[in-house]
Amino acid sequence: MPGLKKLDIFILKSFSLLFAGTFFICLFIFMMQFLWRYVDDMVGKGLTVDVLAQFFFYASLTLVPASLPLAVLLASLITFGNFGERFELIAMKAAGISLMQIMRPLIVMLVLVCGLSFYFQNVIGPKAQTKLWTLLISMRQKSPELDIPEKAFYDQIEGYNLYVDHKDRETGMLYNVMIYNFANGFDNAQIIRADSGKLEMSEDKHYLFLHLYSGEQFENLQSQNMKQQNVPYRREAFSEKHALIEFNANFNMIDEDFMTSQSNSKDMAMLQASIDSMAVLVDSLGGAQFQATAKTNYKIHFETKQQDSIKVKEANLAEFDLDSIMNAMTPNERQRQLNSMLASANNLQSDWSFKTLNISQTQTSLRRHMTAWHEKITLSLACLVFFFIGAPLGGIIRKGGLGMPVVISVLIFIFYYIVNNTGYKLARDGNWLAWEGMWLSTAVLAPLGAYLTYKSNTDSVALNIDTYKELFKRLLGIRAVRNITRKDVVILDPDYKTLPAALEDLSARCIAYGQKHNLKRPANYIKFWKGEQLDEKMDFIDSLMEVMITDMANSRNNYLLQALNNYPIVSVHAHLRPFTNKWLNLVCGILLPIGLIFYFRSWAFRLRLAKDLDKIVETNNEVIYIIKNKILTE
Repeated sequence: MPGLKKLDIFILKSFSLLFAGTFFICLFIFMMQFLWRYVDDMVGKGLTVDVLAQFFFYASLTLVPASLPLAVLLASLITFGNFGERFELIAMKAAGISLMQIMRPLIVMLVLVCGLSFYFQNVIGPKAQTKLWTLLISMRQKSPELDIPEKAFYDQIEGYNLYVDHKDRETGMLYNVMIYNFANGFDNAQIIRADSGKLEMSEDKHYLFLHLYSGEQFENLQSQNMKQQNVPYRREAFSEKHALIEFNANFNMIDEDFMTSQSNSKDMAMLQASIDSMAVLVDSLGGAQFQATAKTNYKIHFETKQQDSIKVKEANLAEFDLDSIMNAMTPNERQRQLNSMLASANNLQSDWSFKTLNISQTQTSLRRHMTAWHEKITLSLACLVFFFIGAPLGGIIRKGGLGMPVVISVLIFIFYYIVNNTGYKLARDGNWLAWEGMWLSTAVLAPLGAYLTYKSNTDSVALNIDTYKELFKRLLGIRAVRNITRKDVVILDPDYKTLPAALEDLSARCIAYGQKHNLKRPANYIKFWKGEQLDEKMDFIDSLMEVMITDMANSRNNYLLQALNNYPIVSVHAHLRPFTNKWLNLVCGILLPIGLIFYFRSWAFRLRLAKDLDKIVETNNEVIYIIKNKILTE
């Protein structure tokens, strides 16, 4: 390929194969989640294979944009995790290739993926959504497949409840049949019981033929007098009875026109046109309602009688004393005026309620259209944002395969889903502006991706997982253990003749230090916070021990090498004050809750240091014995 280096081709191949696999995995997961939501609308309906194939096809098309970001995140984590695990990423950086140069061909590819995601949402998605929801509504309206169970009530025939004790699947005969017929209402319920029967479907699948044999029918007769306590009924015995029940079992596709007003069936141009028209409608309705309200609040029409003629005047309420006007009227006039006012108030309330409902519904639809408009952009950019998160994280964790990358990608995607769904609901309900809610997830994750990419590109220790492991080990007091093994090549052997005396001197220093500081008892609280931060004697003991261990590690004697692993790794400063700044230590000591935590932590490290000193003395005696009895005697 022109313009592409072999390294770029290698990176693209590594990512593309994983991206294709993870995409179909993510699409399958989303399909199962979608199917689980609507499985009740399909089960027991007797849907044909072509209808189910259309349903899964259109559902998969609508789920492609949602699957792409998760697939990009997972593929980038696995790809760069494999590079780090196989030390390929280190080799690229050692050759002078920065992380951004490694990511450059994938960035170009992901820009194309973002364009593909946008195309699916803007062109294919609206058509697929229209077809999908048309199928779903049609499935819901289809009558269920006629499969009457044994020893259970079957209520899928509208207005009827059937109970069958036993049925012969070869002949289709039903035995010990009980039918509750509520087609004419509960007051006119019919109860039919028969020894046997048979239920058949008409050829056009619009009706059921019910054949019953040797039974009785009970029917309530609706009472004409509501106060009558005894309700008459009719009882009929029959040897054979036939009935025709309306039951449409065909699958009828409904008209797609009901989706024309839905936001998910429109592209960006149609959404923008709908947004503009609805915004104008909301403004016009709100302005008209405000003018009507203002006029009604300040003006009133009332009637006055002058020489047997009625004049209608318009006046300002603030200019008149309404109580005096009402008192001057006759009771009939007052009642008539009050009834007129009440009717006017009810009409005004109904008008306001209708306009308020109209404005509320229009505003809700307007917000849904605006969120759908922004979602087409934010969901497309999520692919690129997830890549800038997944690629540096994959280089950090240095683990390939479907283990750790899957866990991390799922956690990140759950976080994205929570943030994105929260912003969507805030925008949909009108608590936030549409663009604020829909761009919330991008505003949160984009800086994170930029930070991770920058730190990984500069090889910052802030992203070195080993640094955090060591930090947690120090905080929890977890120490590493020595692992001294025999060297293949030894240039200079230890001086075994002088080692015993040096080890005895080290033991004497450890014993003297322990007796002087009395490490098994807690330190004075005030002296602890005012004391010195550095412990030069303990530093010297630890340095002397490490030098001797390094010298003895050149030994060829296996007994001595095993004994060296018993030396503890001493935390030299853990038993002292936590900070190097004197005033910060004093403030921490004054704040008792915080100071006590550090004080008791220091006491725990004092006890551990006392055990370490005893272990050093014990190991010194063991090493001296090995040198005198197993090495010098050879």
